[in-house]
Amino acid sequence: MNAPAELVRQHLIDPEICIRCNTCEETCPVDAITHDARNYVVKFEVCEGCRACVAPCPTGAIDSWRKVAKARPFSLAEQFGWDALPPETEPEAGGEAWIPDEVARITAIATAGQGGIAAPPWSAAHPYIGLYTLARPAIATCTGNYRLTADDASSAIHHIVLDFGKTAFPVLEGQSLGVVPPGVDASGKPHHVRLYSIASPRNGERPGYNNVALTVKRVTADRDGRPVRGVASNFLCDLKKGDTVQVVGPYGASFLMPNHPGSSIMMICTGTGSAPMRAMTERRRRRIGLREGGELTLFFGARAPGELPYFGPLMKLPKDFIDINLAFSRVPGEPKRYVQDLIRARHERVAAMLADENCYIYICGLKGMETGVDEAFADVCRRHGLDWAQLLPQLKAQARYHVETY
Repeated sequence: MNAPAELVRQHLIDPEICIRCNTCEETCPVDAITHDARNYVVKFEVCEGCRACVAPCPTGAIDSWRKVAKARPFSLAEQFGWDALPPETEPEAGGEAWIPDEVARITAIATAGQGGIAAPPWSAAHPYIGLYTLARPAIATCTGNYRLTADDASSAIHHIVLDFGKTAFPVLEGQSLGVVPPGVDASGKPHHVRLYSIASPRNGERPGYNNVALTVKRVTADRDGRPVRGVASNFLCDLKKGDTVQVVGPYGASFLMPNHPGSSIMMICTGTGSAPMRAMTERRRRRIGLREGGELTLFFGARAPGELPYFGPLMKLPKDFIDINLAFSRVPGEPKRYVQDLIRARHERVAAMLADENCYIYICGLKGMETGVDEAFADVCRRHGLDWAQLLPQLKAQARYHVETY
């Protein structure tokens, strides 16, 4: 009599909704993900099931699993060849059932720390996801392209307006879209999709028009300072009025603003991480007469005022509408200040907002800011008799703490 087959869950990628953005391959800590011109696939013998790739995936294609016999997983050749995932099947007669404790373990991993997709605020509007794909992208027209940072700033950040004409492209504050750069890479393959957070509210950059805004930094060097030309960022920053862009999406079902009366928002960002914060702030500003929202508090960091996107418009917002805290790290003759320094300086307000069940926290910017912000929150909590180690999981469980870093 044959022994029962040992069953395991195999990690796969859904080819029908994958947009080939390469996020999963870049994120995987053990290099278990690879691709060809057709599909992204997971190496069964390398994948450790850590799920580090799940949260960053904009479409959810990466969060696909099939129950297989451990001795007979789907091969790379099979994965490269299919156009859709194989159907779910029950274990063969005599096979072992999937262990409930293992399901619980994987669920716990998925929802812990940054390893899982956070739930949206309970009052967030329903988002539309993946309406347009690589096979059927939306076509948008550039109707505006403005440099936001000073001419002598070290970074060129542009505010770009894309109009969809008669094509429905519904978005919410906090969502993103994918841009398909024209042309092919050095190996002759189409360029990967690049994702950008939407910087305009749900009723458009200009109310009544079917358009969105993006905040895009022109990439001319990598993070180590070596010269490199960002394919999508330079394509977008060079757009002229009337140029067309292939767009996929929208994406994002978590980093959404609350909509219930009295909800407060704490926004912490650097650089182009300001895009979703601008969208949320502008949504509230346009509805200021309705008095539906609670407090708005912004912690925004840059090297200098001339390098801060939207610096001018920010200065025009009423102080009783939004509490603005700006940190500059490269102003001659002044000490370096970062967003975490401002969080500590405003400890009383921060502690009160952390304790307010109607306050939602959003963090967006370079990944390096996460540690500093986390330590600042811990310091604030210690100062006010709170335990950050206990509070953070509660905030996440209540869908009150959202992080998007890159």
